[in-house]
Amino acid sequence: MPAQRVVIGVDSSTQSTKALAVDVGTGAVLGEGRAAHSVSAGPGRESDPEQWWRAFCEATAATGWADRAAACSIAGQQHGLVTLDPAGRPVRPALLWNDVRSAPQAAALAAAFGPAELARRTGSVPTAAFTAAKWAWLRAHEPAAADRVAAVRLPHDFLTERLTGEPVTDRGDASGTGWWGPGGYDPEVLARIGLDSALLPEVIAPGTRAGLVRAGTPLREGVPVATGTGDNMAAAIGLGLPPGRPVLSLGTSGTVYAVGRTRPADPNGTVAGFADALGGWLPLACTLNCTLAVDRFAALAGRDREDVEGGGTVVVLPYLDGERTPDLPAASGLVHGLRHDTTPGQLLQAAYDGAAHALLTALDDVLRAGGEDPAAAGEPLLLIGGGAAGRAWQQTVLRLSGRPVQVPEARELVALGAAAQAAALLTGERADAVARRWRTTDGRVLEPVPRDDDTLERITGTLRRARALQEAPPQERQEGRGR
Repeated sequence: MPAQRVVIGVDSSTQSTKALAVDVGTGAVLGEGRAAHSVSAGPGRESDPEQWWRAFCEATAATGWADRAAACSIAGQQHGLVTLDPAGRPVRPALLWNDVRSAPQAAALAAAFGPAELARRTGSVPTAAFTAAKWAWLRAHEPAAADRVAAVRLPHDFLTERLTGEPVTDRGDASGTGWWGPGGYDPEVLARIGLDSALLPEVIAPGTRAGLVRAGTPLREGVPVATGTGDNMAAAIGLGLPPGRPVLSLGTSGTVYAVGRTRPADPNGTVAGFADALGGWLPLACTLNCTLAVDRFAALAGRDREDVEGGGTVVVLPYLDGERTPDLPAASGLVHGLRHDTTPGQLLQAAYDGAAHALLTALDDVLRAGGEDPAAAGEPLLLIGGGAAGRAWQQTVLRLSGRPVQVPEARELVALGAAAQAAALLTGERADAVARRWRTTDGRVLEPVPRDDDTLERITGTLRRARALQEAPPQERQEGRGR
């Protein structure tokens, strides 16, 4: 009998690090580890990258296979700005994807080039989430810190470099910076935000090895480490996605995406034209407010998160951290249509509806951006992420999408995607083929119900009428143009 081969896949997310030890042959999860992260409160969202490394070490060791794993790969939260000094230590805490202080810099960058030109160059019209806007914010607000920076990394780059000593990244995560396109790093964009390309990691080809594990980590020295990628790209691998199969992910943020047949470039900015981690494309729409925002409304209503009620006309726009889709970084939560007979359960259901609305109304745009015909819907919408197991989330997506919905039994699909990347180093397969062999999408299918167009239209109408309340104040917009 051949010796068992085991790989470790890691998901370093906003709230925690998850690590899975996975059997290469069967996809069976043999061990798991988890360690929490802390995120700052207040006007920004920041984390110390050193805690990510400590969490990585703790989580991988907890799998029970760190000293025996044959390969490893790390996926991480997208967009985060990690700034390092010459010794490889953080100059300051990382600016995370959901830190919206860089909204004026994103607006200034779009104004300088024009949205259509930026979409052509980089695939996306940058919002406050994108790393380019965050570097511009750092240059404007903390110039002394920016001057000390010897290396700029994304979260997964930082961890991979700590593990291997190699300053590399992959095309998937690089495509979320706002300064990378199919031709590589864009010199005009970098010049505009004052960033030297020498500070950036090398973008290596899909399927190649990032390096070997260094001494002094929980993993065995000399073990190969795959390129890794951003969390959404890793989940796409973990599902073994074929082109056109849509995914809705419910986590701290909400995303809807599909592997595209063509390169997306949406000048309206709804769809981010990301690359995937395998040489193709991953058009994606993202909201800042998803499960955490709905849970906050559950707490305010004094209800369990599953304790929803139908009926009523209340509308909730749960933009508790500003919003990315629609692009309203200065927005706050809004409740409209309260009546004497509105129940707490109806208010909570409206929060679910408001969180799902932007993702489901962007789904057709995502499919078109990748070269698909939305009217030719075939396979069910895949529902993943921390919220996917919740009945209230499932029923909300079913009702507002009008599509069949499949809920995979596999959990931690980002870490599974990273594990599939690691396994591919050993087997020579494509990473998505590994995941298909592991049957990661197996799970029950919820049959479609008629789409609730009345609710969708009520939310759309409320958003249209309330938009003036949600825009940035005129002075803030003026400051953004001046920088």
